[in-house]
Amino acid sequence: MSPEDKNFVDNNDVLDRAISGDEAAFSILYQENVKKIYSYIYYRTGNVKDAEDLTARVFQRALNHITRYKKTKVPFSAWLYRIAHNLVANWHRDSKHKFELPLEDHTYIQSKSVIPEKQIEKSQQIEYLMRIIRKLPQDRQQLLILKYVDSMSNREVGIIMKKSEGAIKSLYHRTLKELRNIIDEDELL
Repeated sequence: MSPEDKNFVDNNDVLDRAISGDEAAFSILYQENVKKIYSYIYYRTGNVKDAEDLTARVFQRALNHITRYKKTKVPFSAWLYRIAHNLVANWHRDSKHKFELPLEDHTYIQSKSVIPEKQIEKSQQIEYLMRIIRKLPQDRQQLLILKYVDSMSNREVGIIMKKSEGAIKSLYHRTLKELRNIIDEDELL
């Protein structure tokens, strides 16, 4: 048995135990997934406090419903991403939040060798790009976050978004084209 197969069996056993109500097993699943889910939510909300709150709600919802979880070939993390996606969509719909990066989330000076002006310029470029990305439909925002923040393959993104790998490739191509158009239009203003 290869190490990957052993890891699958161990994770499969942990998932089985969690489904049967073992909170210690669920805790293992939590620790394996919390950073990814938090990161995904943070990039969708742009707010540390809301990301923390929504991440907690994802895992609370998962814990409350784990005994009804049906194992498939889709990884457990895809179920968590779907819960996160739904909570973030509701968060945006219910409160019409604006994307803001609080001052404490910025690190303008990383070391003494970094020129503060360059760091500020880089930060402003990131903020500009995030504003542009926020103009995209939610599914395209989700695609970009999963691909670039979570470094997922088209196949993995497809599982989470319930689309084929080909559909993800097509959506990705259209998303990049739309981003270019938005940036071009913005530069004309």
